[in-house]
Amino acid sequence: MLRFLDIVLSVTALVVLIPFFTLIGIWIKLDSKGGVFYIQRRVGQYGRDFNLFKFRSMRLGSDQMGLLTVGERDPRITNSGYFIRKYKIDELPQLLNVLIGDMSFVGPRPEVRKYVELYDERQREVLSVKPGITDEASIAFRNENDLLTKSSNSEQTYILEIMPAKLELNMRFIMRPSIWNYFRIIFKTIF
Repeated sequence: MLRFLDIVLSVTALVVLIPFFTLIGIWIKLDSKGGVFYIQRRVGQYGRDFNLFKFRSMRLGSDQMGLLTVGERDPRITNSGYFIRKYKIDELPQLLNVLIGDMSFVGPRPEVRKYVELYDERQREVLSVKPGITDEASIAFRNENDLLTKSSNSEQTYILEIMPAKLELNMRFIMRPSIWNYFRIIFKTIF
């Protein structure tokens, strides 16, 4: 049932958003060199890697300088990138991931392999479900950049504080899957 909802919602959203996607794509191309999309390997269900789609918000090669972005004005972020990240527009191409079946609308956010390798056995349970575009952790940590900015060692703060807290929220979600919870998180994300 959830897969059916994912397909219907992603197709509907993609059709409705095509004009908006086109405008965002033009803005990204005019703003900086490189493609419109950024594709990053993430870890999905059962620990399988997949390509996650995003609108490109950073300058080319920026991911070679670190995986975490710190602060609103990380110098690697483009002008258009600042706007699309602030309003989470950069995440919208993940509707394609939902349509393909790599992701669901709701589920634990997919992580890069580097951080998944740090999960303990219990935390690895989040890999038993499809990752999602949104989840309780995304809502609770929507100010993650602010938290990382205040840290003297942002990567350690992420690994030791933020990531475990997010995983705990995700564990609660996967323990009580339901259509009600699916829609509750979608509406909570929107509002």
